[in-house]
Amino acid sequence: MTNTEERTMIGHDTTEIRPSRPRVSRPVWWLLLVVCAVCNMATSMSDLHFLVGAGFGLAAGGCAAALIVRHHADRRR
Repeated sequence: MTNTEERTMIGHDTTEIRPSRPRVSRPVWWLLLVVCAVCNMATSMSDLHFLVGAGFGLAAGGCAAALIVRHHADRRR
């Protein structure tokens, strides 16, 4: 069984191997979080439209949520 497969129980004793989505590594999420947070701060201090800063803020929140979900998923294994 490779990293991109997971076993699923079907019926009583049979299992099926189905491909799972590839996971983004944790350092990539942290890098995206830092970049989005810095861009959010920079756009908040500049004269750019507030929606640009809000977009970076939402992206940073999404990265943080992905890190939290991944942390809890890894703890359950």
